Amino acid sequence: MNRHRFVAAACGAALVLPLGGCITVDTPEKPIEINLNVTIRQEVLVRLQQDVDQLIRQNPDAFPETPVPPRPQQ
Repeated sequence: MNRHRFVAAACGAALVLPLGGCITVDTPEKPIEINLNVTIRQEVLVRLQQDVDQLIRQNPDAFPETPVPPRPQQ
């Protein structure tokens, strides 16, 4: 069993050694930019919707519910 592990490790090392010079890791010249505009915009809209819902509940006479007319069929 020990000989089998040794042979497997030797084969693995023999396969990895030639790739050592092929793999390079460089840092990018420009900083990485992560654009979060969508997430921020969604959060603002949710907060605004919650504020509007609360305002309507506090002032039901100022915002009467009107029935929505049916859409014309196409």
